Amino acid sequence: MPPCQEDPKPGDLIEISRTFYQHWAIYVGDGYVVHLAPPGEYAGSSSIMSVFDEAAVVKKELLKDVAGDCKYRVHNKYDTEYSPLPRSQIVRMAEALVGQKMTYTLTSSNCEHFVTELRYGVKKSKQVDDAIIAGSLALAGLAALGLTAFVVKRNRRQNQ
Repeated sequence: MPPCQEDPKPGDLIEISRTFYQHWAIYVGDGYVVHLAPPGEYAGSSSIMSVFDEAAVVKKELLKDVAGDCKYRVHNKYDTEYSPLPRSQIVRMAEALVGQKMTYTLTSSNCEHFVTELRYGVKKSKQVDDAIIAGSLALAGLAALGLTAFVVKRNRRQNQ
């Protein structure tokens, strides 16, 4: 992922590339973002263990601190699918949530769900959708392999 090529505008989605996942924030202006983070996580940290937390806190921090050494970019990826809310409304809603503790679940209330709901009024996480599809394909592959092994074994018994 390239570093941020453009200056973010208030209300933009910011995608931060962590080691094993993408962290998401909403740009609110003057170098600051609002994002959903585990209570013990500090700006710039990237712990994959945070996916096991059941609570998160809405934080307002400098984008450069949240990104740390990680690359980031403006990525309003659902703009063709959903109409973004007015930028001033996105920022107002985001800042009103700062300091609030929220339920965190990887599959339905993660940082990407948080920012997409602010920008579009819809909770969406492509990371989760992709993981579910990959898991389903893997499960289907294992089921097919098991069925194939069962049929081969049954045919061997019948031929003996």
